[in-house]
Amino acid sequence: MATWKDLIGPLKSTPSFLHAYNLQKERRAEGVVVFPPAKDIFNAFTYTPLNKLKVVLIGQDPYHEPNQAMGLSFSVPVGVAIPPSLKNIYKELANDIAGFEIPNHGNLIPWARQGVLLLNSVLTVEQGQAGSHARIGWEEFTSAVIFELSKQCEHLVFMLFGAYAQKKGASIDGSKHLILKGAHPSPLSANQGGFFGGAYFSQCNAYLIANHIKPIDWRLPPFLDGSEEL
Repeated sequence: MATWKDLIGPLKSTPSFLHAYNLQKERRAEGVVVFPPAKDIFNAFTYTPLNKLKVVLIGQDPYHEPNQAMGLSFSVPVGVAIPPSLKNIYKELANDIAGFEIPNHGNLIPWARQGVLLLNSVLTVEQGQAGSHARIGWEEFTSAVIFELSKQCEHLVFMLFGAYAQKKGASIDGSKHLILKGAHPSPLSANQGGFFGGAYFSQCNAYLIANHIKPIDWRLPPFLDGSEEL
């Protein structure tokens, strides 16, 4: 089985990747606050080894307020208020997955470790400026990652919430993978219909089981002991 180094290593030498990576590095050097911290930019790949990959959950932009972004789409560190979109994901899970209890935190590392790639389309952002690092090259890099995953892997589940993610997933081969589409879980979109009741998470697990792959345990352990480790 290939590793992330095999799959994305060549992509890191492309002009688009180098432009995006170097620009965010330069902005930090100029004193601009950029999220997530430099060490966390590629956490989606760090926490989910390629040989464990089962699900790809595509986000758009990192959170742009202090202490939120951690390099994983939709996830925030323990102790940070759960963002509205993630609250709605939890509500849907509670209705869809037996035994799921809404946790008291938004840290999704336990999902990542089971094989859920929490991949944002854009990997950095400047404080207080949503979309500030859009169109600098990150989108080309992450689109290439998605294309390579579709081509080189089999029986992945791609969760595409909202028009942006669905456009991002246009290159996915639906004959080899399960593509689940729904409205974005943000309050505006979710409350207009198209997200709640989609049963995305049970559909995901049914597909994995049908292909003899261990399903995802979507339950998240509670935060109890004062530690940020889960």
